[in-house]
Amino acid sequence: MPPGDDHVPSPCVEICTLDPETGECLGCGRTVEEIAGWLTFSNAQKRAVWERLSGQPRPHSDENAS
Repeated sequence: MPPGDDHVPSPCVEICTLDPETGECLGCGRTVEEIAGWLTFSNAQKRAVWERLSGQPRPHSDENAS
């Protein structure tokens, strides 16, 4: 995701299952609040979510698929 890009894509990988212990999506790693607010978040808020997610393993992402 380019830093100045006007469009900030959703991190959704279409595996929408919440972990009952952490409250985070097992597919993309977002919280319920981040998922629910995505469409109304500013680009800065979306980039902040991406920044937080960049430090987390995403077991169901395409880049980790064999």
